[in-house]
Amino acid sequence: MKDKKSVAMIGAGSWGTALSLVLGDNGHTVRVWGKDEKNIAEINSLHQNSKYLPGITLPNEVVGTTSLEQCIQEADIIVLAIPTKAMREVIPQMLPYIKKQKTFVHVSKGIEPGTLMRISEIMEEEIPESMRKSIVVLSGPSHAEEVSLRHPTTVTVSSKKMDEAELVQDLFINHNFRVYTNPDLIGVEIGGALKNIIAVCAGIADGLGFGDNAKAALITRGLAEMARLGTRMGANPLTFAGLTGIGDLIVTCTSVHSRNWRAGNMLGKGHALEEVLDQMGMVVEGIRTTKAAHQLSEKYGVTMPITNALFQILFNGQDAKAAVESLMARGKTNEMEDLINILASQYIE
Repeated sequence: MKDKKSVAMIGAGSWGTALSLVLGDNGHTVRVWGKDEKNIAEINSLHQNSKYLPGITLPNEVVGTTSLEQCIQEADIIVLAIPTKAMREVIPQMLPYIKKQKTFVHVSKGIEPGTLMRISEIMEEEIPESMRKSIVVLSGPSHAEEVSLRHPTTVTVSSKKMDEAELVQDLFINHNFRVYTNPDLIGVEIGGALKNIIAVCAGIADGLGFGDNAKAALITRGLAEMARLGTRMGANPLTFAGLTGIGDLIVTCTSVHSRNWRAGNMLGKGHALEEVLDQMGMVVEGIRTTKAAHQLSEKYGVTMPITNALFQILFNGQDAKAAVESLMARGKTNEMEDLINILASQYIE
């Protein structure tokens, strides 16, 4: 029998709603905060969030509110299910209502352009130590649409305090939603963020009419870029062989549920970036993360040709097909060189 908790879910989008369903199924009380009054009213009256997850009925344990105070005041645990760019806006609004230390969980995947901070680092900067027991990240191959249908899903949680990660593992785990722990906080966050870049590229390849060969190349060489940068930042290379690395990369690059893939697909078909973002109507983290990853590659001196190609397409107006041709025309290299360098980096520093 699970120890029942009161959970504040900050964000009433598809992912916040799907995770609220998981928590409600586990018998926890969940208060979901959102700004859209119509959305919140529907959650409370019909137990649905049809804007993001049509046809899904939420457990009675899930209620909505537009008041941050009502959402947070009784919560044991606060889950942040908001885009990276909203973290510094929303967190300060929460702080006046936090009267004791709480466990914070973030479930977003991104890197902040400019500061180049991971989300947990943003949270450490914005949330005083006196208000937080710990910061835990939940990540992995987990489309909200499938989670809400209670299809089998596996994710990973990580934290600097692994006892807190295990607490969050117990909070979410059930027979549909399996949760693993991993002590590599950097790797878990970097994998979740960078895979969105490769997913946009996979969408572009599909939009250009390329086949499975091109997608397989993007996934494998994209994984090499993720591991290359991640290990330079202090991640364990083995993390990229797990759920938050290759697992998340596969699902995001191959599924029509992926908004990053859909955005890339539209770009590959010739739509302008502004048009794509307007039609998507939701945050496409991979586009923002591309700029941050490009900056990180320069900071750490890491070669990331796929990421750089997408950066040129998105921000310098390069034609997508020309970018692919440039990638294919690169000088000859040894595929195993990446693996050797990544493993060597574990012993050099």
